[in-house]
Amino acid sequence: MKKKRLLPFLLLTTALQLQAQNPIVRDQFAADPTARVFNNKVYLYPSHDIPAPEGQRQDWFCMADYHVFSSENLTDWQDHGVIVSQEQVPWGKPDGYSMWAPDCVERGGQYYFYFPDAPKNGRGFAIGVATSNSSTGPFTPEAAPLKGVTGIDPCVLIDNDAQAYIYWSGMGIRGGKLKDNMLELDGELQTVSMPQGGTIQVGGVAMEGLPDGFKEGPFAFRRGSWYYLTFPWVRQEGGTETLAYAMSKNPLGPWDFKGIIMQEHANRCWTNHHSILEYRGQWYLFYHWNDYSPWMDKRRSARIEKISFNADGTIREVKPTLRGVGTSKATDQLQIDRYSSAADGVTTEYLDTLNRFRGWYVSLPKKGDWVRYDGVDYNGLKDAYAVVCVRAKANTGLTLRAGKKLLARIPVTVITERGGFRRDQSGQWLTLTAPLEYLPMNESNLVVICDGESVDVDWVQLRNRPDYFTTATTPSASPDAAGFIRRWKLQEPVPYEVRSNIVLTESYLSDMVAKELPKVNPKKGKWHTIDSRTYNIRLFRFAEWAGCEPYNSLFWGETTIVCQQEMKDVRLAAGSNGASCWWLNDEQVLTLDGDRRMVEDDGMSARLTLKEGRNVVRFCLVNGPGLSDFCVRFVDESGKPITQLFIP
Repeated sequence: MKKKRLLPFLLLTTALQLQAQNPIVRDQFAADPTARVFNNKVYLYPSHDIPAPEGQRQDWFCMADYHVFSSENLTDWQDHGVIVSQEQVPWGKPDGYSMWAPDCVERGGQYYFYFPDAPKNGRGFAIGVATSNSSTGPFTPEAAPLKGVTGIDPCVLIDNDAQAYIYWSGMGIRGGKLKDNMLELDGELQTVSMPQGGTIQVGGVAMEGLPDGFKEGPFAFRRGSWYYLTFPWVRQEGGTETLAYAMSKNPLGPWDFKGIIMQEHANRCWTNHHSILEYRGQWYLFYHWNDYSPWMDKRRSARIEKISFNADGTIREVKPTLRGVGTSKATDQLQIDRYSSAADGVTTEYLDTLNRFRGWYVSLPKKGDWVRYDGVDYNGLKDAYAVVCVRAKANTGLTLRAGKKLLARIPVTVITERGGFRRDQSGQWLTLTAPLEYLPMNESNLVVICDGESVDVDWVQLRNRPDYFTTATTPSASPDAAGFIRRWKLQEPVPYEVRSNIVLTESYLSDMVAKELPKVNPKKGKWHTIDSRTYNIRLFRFAEWAGCEPYNSLFWGETTIVCQQEMKDVRLAAGSNGASCWWLNDEQVLTLDGDRRMVEDDGMSARLTLKEGRNVVRFCLVNGPGLSDFCVRFVDESGKPITQLFIP
């Protein structure tokens, strides 16, 4: 084991954002994800499934508005909020809940958002356009839908010669040219008789060469000299949707059907809907699955996978993964239930079946079971420790590895006996910390291995220690200008169960000290001599540095004060967050009991004498569920701080 060094701490803050693991939008349903690249950033335009309000069909799709999301790294996704809602569409039903799969393209600095909706007058769907000078809106819908486009799931392809084409689902999959204004079909409309009676005006042409079976959701793109028409396809009666594709040398076909991009969902989620784009040299497939709604496949969530092509331009089949794409920072909470691979028998379960947006945890049922999470960026780690959120029913443990390197071993102790009472923590989620054996750099994976009995894991994180302490290296130190003592020898905290800080009465502390003080030996155990950068000694940060649990902990510390001459009638003045007891030269001189905040000079000892030469100040601090820190100094009879001291 490498010897730990107490280095200057670094404070690293991380924003709480939507993370890269599948699904990528983790606080709402986001179906039918159309992804586009604008200004070197990916923008995602999904539909927005919601639970059906009263009066609406409860077992069907229900969508009232559209959001847009953006990302530069396909890992951190920002929600820009609602860009169009059903009440804003002049020609649409304000309570139609029929805003299905959309698309968005840019031309000449103007953004055109194409979307289906139920019209106020008539049946079925029409496709409208909303415009904006920003990719994130707000978008303003046109007064009327596109003439001759009756159906759903619009997709727009702007070819290399700037000609725009629109594709949609309606009487099969159809496509046609758009005029330069992007608001009208270019070409004659045809009159078509409807089976239920009446006629409609239809534009474009039917896409020829596609297979039999139900098809919808066309997404067209160009790669090299090939045009690709991709679409959800039900290839057998009673089946669910695959993702399929055809190729052509012309944007409107005829098409040569090639096969499957993605098989039917394993859980028989009926729909799949997608888009495909190239970003920074890599092609990606965006699609959806009912991750957060296993009981109802009309509530879908967006996902991403990498996609690749054969030498002849055909598409290699894509298999869904939990991990998705992108790189996750080791300093973020890594949701390892979204693993890249796992041992047989490993399972995932919802954290909360009443609120599935809370996500999942992974169960490692026996010793040696493991999960591997790929694409972890370890850059930026300086002086870090490991944190895990786990649950177990018996004492067990975890091993963390980066590649083949051991990161940390974390014992999981579920039963504690401290402070004169016993509490069984079996089956409760615990946040545990441990020091690192090895500090990885660059990109690697994270492997989590069960070391004993079955254990559940929610997340793993590596945290940089904040810049509150340095190793005491100078021969001596002095109190600061306000008299506060900043050099201390601290013992790594030990677990000490405190049900509530209100139990920390003077009698409780007296009993605790009588029991615990004989166990303390400054010459043994894990002690560290530190200089604090602040006057208040942040013990909870020290616990994090040491890889120990900062809460429900007992801290011991001491320092030596050297006086050049005897000082009479001085007082020890202290404040602590958490209850504390204070000794001078082995005599207890002050007790701060109860549930209190750290306040300067919160408690004052009686008059004391600092003898000439060495004086030892010792403290004990116990805290329950809250933070813990303290400050201490000596003051003279008039309350002025004493600074004429030095601390070896």
